Amino acid sequence: MEAPGRTVSAAVQEHLRQLCLHEFPCGTGSWNKSRFLPQTWRSWRELIPREEVAGSPGEETVEDLLGLVCSPHSPWALLEGCSAEDRFLRQLAIQNPRMLKDTFFYSYFRSLQVVDKQVSLVDKDLLKFLKLEELVLSANQIKEIDAVNLPPTLKVLELYGNSITSMECLCVRPPPGLQHLGLGHNKLLGPTQSLYVTARHWPSLVSLDLGFNALTDLQSMMGSLRSLQHLRLLVLQGNPLALLPYYRGFTIDSLARLCALDDVTVSPSEKHQFLGLSRSGDFLAQEAQFVVTIGRVTGVLDTSVLDPEPGPQGPFITYSYYVTYDFVEDEEGERSEYVEGVLAEIVKPSPSVEQLGDQIPEEVIPKEVIPEEAKDPVESVPTTTSQSAELEESEASGRSTPLPTSTEELAKLRPLIDSQLCPSPGTVLFSTARKPWADVIQCHYEMQHRLRDLVPLKAFLLAGTTVTVVEEKILSWPVVPPVVDSPLSTKKGKGEKDKKQKEKGKKGKDGNDKAAVKGEKEKAKDWKGAKKKKELPKELRRDPAILQVLGSGRVLLEPLLMGEPLVSTVCNFGVIRTMESDRLAFFRCTRATTSRSP
Repeated sequence: MEAPGRTVSAAVQEHLRQLCLHEFPCGTGSWNKSRFLPQTWRSWRELIPREEVAGSPGEETVEDLLGLVCSPHSPWALLEGCSAEDRFLRQLAIQNPRMLKDTFFYSYFRSLQVVDKQVSLVDKDLLKFLKLEELVLSANQIKEIDAVNLPPTLKVLELYGNSITSMECLCVRPPPGLQHLGLGHNKLLGPTQSLYVTARHWPSLVSLDLGFNALTDLQSMMGSLRSLQHLRLLVLQGNPLALLPYYRGFTIDSLARLCALDDVTVSPSEKHQFLGLSRSGDFLAQEAQFVVTIGRVTGVLDTSVLDPEPGPQGPFITYSYYVTYDFVEDEEGERSEYVEGVLAEIVKPSPSVEQLGDQIPEEVIPKEVIPEEAKDPVESVPTTTSQSAELEESEASGRSTPLPTSTEELAKLRPLIDSQLCPSPGTVLFSTARKPWADVIQCHYEMQHRLRDLVPLKAFLLAGTTVTVVEEKILSWPVVPPVVDSPLSTKKGKGEKDKKQKEKGKKGKDGNDKAAVKGEKEKAKDWKGAKKKKELPKELRRDPAILQVLGSGRVLLEPLLMGEPLVSTVCNFGVIRTMESDRLAFFRCTRATTSRSP
């Protein structure tokens, strides 16, 4: 059986205990007991003539006690960030500690802030606070709230950062005069949530914050919010519905009285610009649109300078470079439009790895990565690829040691993310076109993504995308040539010719010379034919590609959820100077000097 959670009233009592209102220098004790003696004792002392009324030698004055509480250097001072109510209670506990009774507390508090106190239940003892107007219960573990236990005098209710999945529990008997409701960063999900934001439940609501939930139905939400005649401030950013391209315009035109949307003032020009858009809601596409562009790659070292000159039998080595990134897959959309840019099929999420993706840098500066050894194995998620591939590590000798094959291994070099923080849906690995080496590799890549499933898209944007620069090395070999005639058959043919020549007899010295010259020509012709057969054929056999990750980095996409229209960044993977990079530079300089010499 699950143990009952912590209540709001228990958290308030614990907070009052931590204020030490009945301990020195507050409350009553030996430090101020003469001020609170019974009246009979005080009357008897007044009969004794004295020059000034003072306490016992061991007692402190009220001013000294207040100084201990108010001085920032005092060990009894309150911590920074304490509320004005806490400071007032400490001072009152010195000046008149007898007032601090339960009845006073319940009538005194107009604001309660119980933040990050592991509260999970709103109990009925909260109704004892007769004048409570503001209740802040953010960053707790609340899943449901019994609205019957909320004081009817509430004007502000904040429940940010909890685990509330539906607003239905708040609508049983909500505070009639509530003006601000904050439910951001919860788990509100489903189109039915729009049924609980009507004037029937919140007739006086002026400000509503539903940001960073999982609300998807924009039109239904606007239909309900229209009934809130006093609504002036609205926050919906961070929801999947805010990813629609017409979200702001549609909301502004639907709520004519709105003054600020997502903490941005609604200007008159915006109202004029989006006038009439709400009447076209049925014709607007229910999909989010993103455009990913990749500009250029610089700083890649030319590793081909280490390769030996190919012989007649190969291998012939070619290098190409491309950039990959992850993007969420739209299960409801058409995948055929992405065929040209898809490097691998869907990457399934795993408990230890997150897949990522969206707006990509205008310029990618890769890191010269020539690892010495792959020491620590990194767990990865399985990837279905369209081609087999291998990873390699370059060694000082210029030879290559293959690592496990296929593009699956590409994900193993990606950083791991805690899946509990940003649960990621399945993603697709996209890549630019393969380009040959150059000092500046121009990608000129642009891909438009249209997604209808907005809930996984939000989780994907929270996780971000991983951009990777890949070097692809392909070894080509000549196709095995056809079988050449054996020397025995050549000798046999030569013997038959000699026999025929003997049968014809000798025709004189001139005839013999002509036959000899003819025989030499035939031999030269046969030798030339054999030489042609040994020449390199035009067809080549290609080995599976060998992939080398030159650089990999994260691109944060959360600003897109915050309403930013663009995320642009330069991925600087740095430069690592190694013996291998120095050797590459030396070979490059040597070749340049050799080519310039006469």
